[in-house]
Amino acid sequence: MDSLNSLIDGFGTALTPINLLWAVIGVLLGTAIGVLPGIGPAMAVALLLPVTYGLEPTGAFIMFAGIYYGAMFGGSTTSILLNTPGESAAVVAAIEGNPMAKAGRGAQALAAAAVGHFAGGMIGTILLVALAPTVAELAVDIGAPDYFAIMVLAFIAVTSVLGSSRIRGLASLLIGLTIGLVGLDSMTGQERLTFGSLQLADGVDVVIVAVGLFAIGEALWVAAHLRRNAGEPIPVGRPWLGKEDVKRTWKPWLRGPFIGFPFGAIPAGGAEIPTFLSYVSEKRLSKHKKEFGKGAIEGVAGPESAASASAAGTLTSMLTLGLPTTAVAAVMLAAFQQYGIQPGPLLFEREPDLVWGLIASLFVGMVLLLALNLPLAPVWAKLLRIPRPYLYAGILFFAGVGAYAVGGEALDLVILLLIGLLGFGMRRYGLPVLPAVIGVILGPAAEQQLRRALQISDGSFSGLVNTPFSVTVYAIIVILLAWPLLKKLILRRRNVSA
Repeated sequence: MDSLNSLIDGFGTALTPINLLWAVIGVLLGTAIGVLPGIGPAMAVALLLPVTYGLEPTGAFIMFAGIYYGAMFGGSTTSILLNTPGESAAVVAAIEGNPMAKAGRGAQALAAAAVGHFAGGMIGTILLVALAPTVAELAVDIGAPDYFAIMVLAFIAVTSVLGSSRIRGLASLLIGLTIGLVGLDSMTGQERLTFGSLQLADGVDVVIVAVGLFAIGEALWVAAHLRRNAGEPIPVGRPWLGKEDVKRTWKPWLRGPFIGFPFGAIPAGGAEIPTFLSYVSEKRLSKHKKEFGKGAIEGVAGPESAASASAAGTLTSMLTLGLPTTAVAAVMLAAFQQYGIQPGPLLFEREPDLVWGLIASLFVGMVLLLALNLPLAPVWAKLLRIPRPYLYAGILFFAGVGAYAVGGEALDLVILLLIGLLGFGMRRYGLPVLPAVIGVILGPAAEQQLRRALQISDGSFSGLVNTPFSVTVYAIIVILLAWPLLKKLILRRRNVSA
């Protein structure tokens, strides 16, 4: 009841004209930046950090939260329409959203993503209000073996359900893990795959890999086939979700937050793992399995809802523990410190107006984003009417700008082109792109947690399975790997008994 009263007071703060203005500016900036490939919410918040020096803290954080959620909304737009994720959380949206767009259902995919973000953000923020102390306690108890087990589950899940075979999925994952090795070893300082280049010492940025594999690879693939197939403009289609679409999406919209929120709250969490797991779950539960990979709307609705809810989970850990679980949270933590405020268990007592005003603004921001993005779905979808040579020339330009903005190094553009050629080759030989991106995102973190767990256990492999949580996750992995074989045996027995 205390939380509810505090939230009502927070709405009083968030709905003041000046704070409402900052929320509107935040969601507009976030959506615009999210649409640009390669410039995600973390970079947007970081770039705008100096601008807020003169702002009052509550207004600054309300704007930051608007940028965070707005960039996630915007990132799914280019992911769906152009197969070019604006940020890593939008990678999964391209798997089903882009085939939908190519089939003339881009507006439906965007609407499913917009409502998914709204549902996920609303449910996630409600969970933030109700469960913040409990989630914080659970997150503290999770150790290195548990983190590593979660990441192995993500690897196995994504290679099992994508591509024409598990071998190809595994090959793609290994490519990503190899790219993830580039740079200095975080524990020993040893150079790995840098070829003597100082610029590669920090590794290859995830944004460059995602934009290269998706955007550049897709543009080169389209260019290679334009001679044989004339680039006809893609029809936009009907702008609203029909009854059948709503029937297929309402359950994924409601399931996504319960996958996304817990993962957002734990260290090494974020939106990447839950979006992948949500996609896997929707594929397993769907009655339209044959449509997956060809434009299943559930594959857009569930992951987008999970991504938005994970953002609320991220804020839970940051506000209650002072623990940044994503790059955006780390930048926002720096912003708190800039104002002389230390997030943690005492923050709710010392700065109640700021905290509850920020939480209330999340509800306001979700309504603003839905009101902004749902009517604009058919407008965004009209991007597909641009002839493909011009469209992909624009994609290459913005991809190059986004990649260069990451580090300001000319070498980044060379790496972008090389990874784009790799993406083209993967499409040519039927390797799914997503496992490679997963390998780059989670590979370094998985290696770090593996080594940490082994150090704690004095080199014994039993240290990887010494907690109930890790044992449970490995049991799920075994079931996932054995399920195709078990399914064949069950069907064979049924046929024999019949």
